[in-house]
Amino acid sequence: MFSRDSRPPHIETLIGKGVRVEGDIDFLGGMHLDGAIAGNVRSDAAPGATLSVSETGSIEGSVDVPNVILQGQVRGDIHAAERVVLGATARVEGDVYYGVIEMTLGAQIMGKLVRLASAAAAQATAKG
Repeated sequence: MFSRDSRPPHIETLIGKGVRVEGDIDFLGGMHLDGAIAGNVRSDAAPGATLSVSETGSIEGSVDVPNVILQGQVRGDIHAAERVVLGATARVEGDVYYGVIEMTLGAQIMGKLVRLASAAAAQATAKG
């Protein structure tokens, strides 16, 4: 019934530990963040688009990516229509909108958790 995808996400974009980006970022596919971003982070809505943030990574702005794997910090809302995985060192100061969420003991959220209805469920409800 439940399955965990143990494959690591495919990464096309890497922002290193010593890098600080000021401004919004739009990316395709997968992105891994070890540094800091002061701005919003967005991706295409393609299934599998993934943002991975390490323990040293931080974002000051909103995140709108279908899949988010967070070990670091986000100061802003997270919109992940598919999946959010929060590791033990994850810290979110904002609301989390998710399709599916997985949290490890130690993860912190200072905001609301809001489950998003899947597109298939929304269409079935609209028809019925």
